[in-house]
Amino acid sequence: MQEKVLILDFGSQYTQLIARRVRELFIYCEIHPYNNPPKAISSFKAVILSGSPFSVRSEDAPHPDLSAIKGKIPLLGVCYGAQYLAHFFGGKVSPSNTREYGRAHLSLVDSVSPFFKDVTENSQVWMSHADTILNLPEGAALLASTEDVENAAFKIKNEETYAIQFHPEVYHSNDGKQILENFLVHISGVKQDWTPDSFVESTIKELKEKVGEEKVILGLSGGVDSSVAAMLLHKAIGAHLNCIFVNNGLLRKNEFDEVLVQYAGMGLNVKGVDATDQFLDALEGVSDPETKRKIIGKTFIDVFDAEAQKIEGAKWLAQGTIYPDVIESISVNGPSATIKSHHNVGGLPDYMKLELVEPLRMLFKDEVRSVGKSMGMDAELLGRHPFPGPGLAIRILGDLTRDKIRMLQEVDAIFIQGLKAWNLYEKVWQAGAIFLPVSSVGVMGDERTYESCVALRAVQSTDGMTADWVDLPYKFLQKISNEIINSVKGVNRVVYDISSKPPATIEWE
Repeated sequence: MQEKVLILDFGSQYTQLIARRVRELFIYCEIHPYNNPPKAISSFKAVILSGSPFSVRSEDAPHPDLSAIKGKIPLLGVCYGAQYLAHFFGGKVSPSNTREYGRAHLSLVDSVSPFFKDVTENSQVWMSHADTILNLPEGAALLASTEDVENAAFKIKNEETYAIQFHPEVYHSNDGKQILENFLVHISGVKQDWTPDSFVESTIKELKEKVGEEKVILGLSGGVDSSVAAMLLHKAIGAHLNCIFVNNGLLRKNEFDEVLVQYAGMGLNVKGVDATDQFLDALEGVSDPETKRKIIGKTFIDVFDAEAQKIEGAKWLAQGTIYPDVIESISVNGPSATIKSHHNVGGLPDYMKLELVEPLRMLFKDEVRSVGKSMGMDAELLGRHPFPGPGLAIRILGDLTRDKIRMLQEVDAIFIQGLKAWNLYEKVWQAGAIFLPVSSVGVMGDERTYESCVALRAVQSTDGMTADWVDLPYKFLQKISNEIINSVKGVNRVVYDISSKPPATIEWE
């Protein structure tokens, strides 16, 4: 049975990072809201309390029931979690004289503690809190301080309960991963057996038991998530998997035909459905990005349902849902506010009498790629940049026309092929072009032009939660700009987006 770690989420922006660092240690973990923990708490080998935007001193502070955890299961409180353990168990938490935010350096009070095994004196850590722990809780022993924070780390005596006011999950904490390993492996005794190979083996077994000989329908997108989900199911149930790849008319240039060829080479049973006219007719005259997403989502379900009806005896619908989508749908304060529609999470229309199967729902994006690699999937497919579900519809700002789609497909193709030719593609997490709703004056030959403007976007990221713009070579940008303007009729200006996320998002809509 898979050993696992529980992360109780208090709404911190860093909670997913804690899970990622734990997974990097080859340890399986799950995130659950503090106010909706799993029933079988005793099945977890260790528990981590996340940070939070709340103060433990406020009336609406998250207040978990730790009666089944503290003193019974190894427990680590991080930032808010540490302050919670102090405030509600006999210590004192007060506002900091100055906001304790940014880099700090540990002074190890107890250098022989297994919690700080192989952590160097003066190790850099990352602070992010407005409150500070003035007095430790009852029965606590101080483990470490910083220049500004006396009670930076402590342990409850006679319990495997630890607490730290800094964030070990962020890269700025140089020994953060070592601290998590010390707590989980050396103190809690969790086995490091969460590997891509073990995931493939256990998932195939589970799929065989769950689905058996029944038929499964999967909507392929050409992306990494749905492709890896398809291969897992293919290995588990073979010909009982029926894949449908819908062309919504908003894919990249030639993508529909190229992806179908690629899937055929993988041995998958795939049917291509060209529904371009149905999508573009429904989107005619629509400018609002959220409305676009909803129309595309509804039209996709209509097209997909019509094709699914042709597959007799189908009982299951497979989706490439991944863990960040799941986490967002079960946030601390209920389902997250709608930022973008068209996520996989949320189920099916009532009239589609199919049960869901989501083999990747507990994986992060980089883990999905590792699983695909473990199954021997093509490196080019696994390295494919993320592409939004609504496709070019949300990269064309304003209303859609077939001419705008044609222009953006050409621009995008030049940009992406250029990145590959310059060996830059694999150094970029996601790249694409955006068609702007403005025209600008230009000069071509002896004539003045008044044509469209496009923006190029390339970012570095790990999972899309945060992203930095990529400093592409000037010579490259110069060449690509010239090629776009000279080759794509209707475009006379190219700009490069140098915004990071946050405050911007990766996509423009």
